[in-house]
Amino acid sequence: MATHTQLLYHFVFSTKHREPTIVPDQKKRLFAYIHHLLTNKNCHLYRINGVEDHLHILTHVHPSISISTLIKDIKLSADDFIKREDIFPEFKGWQDGYGAFSESYSAKDRLIHYIKNQEEHHRKVSFMDEYKALLKEHEIEFDERYLL
Repeated sequence: MATHTQLLYHFVFSTKHREPTIVPDQKKRLFAYIHHLLTNKNCHLYRINGVEDHLHILTHVHPSISISTLIKDIKLSADDFIKREDIFPEFKGWQDGYGAFSESYSAKDRLIHYIKNQEEHHRKVSFMDEYKALLKEHEIEFDERYLL
């Protein structure tokens, strides 16, 4: 029998110290780079977007790849790309942690819309409030001291 999977994940991670170092006019270059990276790992990117201090990625993850390894590869490769191409001069790296939320395929279109509209969303909601809401929505217990 063949293997059939639908492993849809919503990843969220921030710049180091949540500093606003992702320059809006260059972020599409970063997104294209991450898209290429995911494609090379047999993942299907549905949507990527972000604002000055964090990114959201909605992707199918190939079953042979662990989430922690994938996030590590994205962060290390993107960090190298950003520094090599000097697209975000003030960028100092990514935060140590990340959010990885398994999602239902039926939620895909809603999540694509949500990620697509990050700029508008963050005119009203801070990253920290958004992240806490995601943790609560997915029933993940957390200690606020470790979110800083």
